[in-house]
Amino acid sequence: MALALNSIIPHTTALSLSTSLPSPKKPSSPQFQQPHNRRQITQIVQSTASSSTNTTLSDVKLQIQEDRNFNPTSTSATAWSEFARNVSGEWDGYGADFTKEGNPIELPENVVPGAYREWEVKVFDWQTQCPTLANPEEPVLVYKNIELLPTVGCEADAATRYTVIEKNIGGVNNEVSAFAYQSSGCYVAVWPGEEKGNKLLELEYCLINPQDKESRVRIIQVIRIDNMKMMLQNTRVFCEQWYGPFRNGDQLGGCAIRDSAFASTAALKASEVVGTWQGPRALANFDGYGLENDKQNFFQELLDNSEQNSVRDESGLILLPKQLWCSLKECKDGDTYSEVGWLLDHGRAITSKCTFSSTALLKDISVSYETVTLKAK
Repeated sequence: MALALNSIIPHTTALSLSTSLPSPKKPSSPQFQQPHNRRQITQIVQSTASSSTNTTLSDVKLQIQEDRNFNPTSTSATAWSEFARNVSGEWDGYGADFTKEGNPIELPENVVPGAYREWEVKVFDWQTQCPTLANPEEPVLVYKNIELLPTVGCEADAATRYTVIEKNIGGVNNEVSAFAYQSSGCYVAVWPGEEKGNKLLELEYCLINPQDKESRVRIIQVIRIDNMKMMLQNTRVFCEQWYGPFRNGDQLGGCAIRDSAFASTAALKASEVVGTWQGPRALANFDGYGLENDKQNFFQELLDNSEQNSVRDESGLILLPKQLWCSLKECKDGDTYSEVGWLLDHGRAITSKCTFSSTALLKDISVSYETVTLKAK
């Protein structure tokens, strides 16, 4: 199924803004709308999903503990049900687009409030919501990417959704060609698409901070395939926090967001990435599975596999803000590697990789927890 990639490529449709602006003064950074108060609860039973959510989840009874540090044993939950608990909920934060070189892309001028244009303040970040719901009893995951129009000040009445794009993984409405998950809430999804007759792939990497299950990043590489050659087109980054159980995006984060706009902040230094790294790897093997192949094995768990040794240099390294990096490299054996990484601390990172054959067929997906063993001089 061809997938419209408007979740990655900025819109240019003209919109009218009804934002009420304060007296003119130079704003220092973009602000967004004030949130509604979030109810403090310890447990919620979601008996029915919103009518706008995939109907395959409408009868799911999803019980979510607010204590995100609860770790069920193998006797109390399967890997998938634990994943469903860790990934489900309201994830709010900021998102931004970057060029293939890693430079931030400004928001379309027509969505930026006049006060910022008047003072020539550049706006790169959307405030975003990602309400997510996974069925703990069967492999079905639905979420929405929601972009909110920027406003000046914390104006609750000015909250306006710019785009709402629903994503379906598993079930009768499945849109992915491959999906690999880890009980922690980490996952990798491969979304096939097409643009102007060219095949595209969105490689979506979702990485959970192992020390804070309420903090995650999603890095999405948009890759064009031309004569079996894979070329990076652009990248999108989401930095998100967990704000509570799934409510289908009814509550807005606004000025209570525990993070801030990041696209124009300093990028990660190459010296923090280059060197020799080592750590345990979880792997899902797809054996050259491609878009045209039988889809019986497209949904897999990432299983502990072995220790991974990685040597990274600056070649092809795309350095991003928020201690993130990514790359897309063709190797001597003809394989192509897509990799993303999140530096959690000096010399410690979580990484994820997709390996493709010389004919652009997916071979495997992995997630690794690495420490540096030798820094490059």
